Amino acid sequence: MTLAEILVGLFPDGHDVAVADGLILGTGRRAGGKPVHVLGLAEGTPLGIEGALTLAGRVLAIARSGDGAPILMPVDSSSQRMSRRDELLGLNEYLAHLAKALMLAEAEGHRTLGLLYGRSAAGAFIATALATGHLVALPGAHPEVMDLPSMARVTKLSLDVLTEKARATAVFAPGLDNLVQTGAIHETWDPRRSLAEQLEACLAAPQASGDCRDRLGWERGGRTRAAAIAERVAARVADHA
Repeated sequence: MTLAEILVGLFPDGHDVAVADGLILGTGRRAGGKPVHVLGLAEGTPLGIEGALTLAGRVLAIARSGDGAPILMPVDSSSQRMSRRDELLGLNEYLAHLAKALMLAEAEGHRTLGLLYGRSAAGAFIATALATGHLVALPGAHPEVMDLPSMARVTKLSLDVLTEKARATAVFAPGLDNLVQTGAIHETWDPRRSLAEQLEACLAAPQASGDCRDRLGWERGGRTRAAAIAERVAARVADHA
């Protein structure tokens, strides 16, 4: 589905969302006229310092507004912008700032919902989609924290070894199905059904207390140890508090 089709499906009562320089900004109207703040990445745009600052500034303004309206973040990006300039200016800090802004908005009462509809990778994926409180995807989306050739360069393991590991465990494998299995993506929406209804169902569901993705990964067999280790760490902290 194209972004235009997605927006029409999500907001049959209308929206003023526009795309400029690869950034998605605007507002959609839910049933009854209730607003949804919409911001994200389109057209496979790499996320650089300017884009990260613009998105973080918009998120912080929403958090200050006190309107309680949810934030929807559609994402179709390549990765963070691979430029010497951005790296020298501290792109990692800009990406971290955006991720923390989304977490602050969630803490201030704004549900944050990521919607993967294209590609996303690396820092751009982590600072946008993975930083939202609830992440959904449409079929055909292709997210990856790191592709296997890049993983081979970092780990010094051969591509053949990593390919074999990816067949055995979702943790090593990129792609939609694997990230669903690890719990990183909460659910995949059905494009044959009303997107507006699926959005309402997400927003109507009780908000989880804390990040439940480690538990989802355990339930789905994609991450068998993360939840248990997190619980042990939390118990140790509580014992020494």
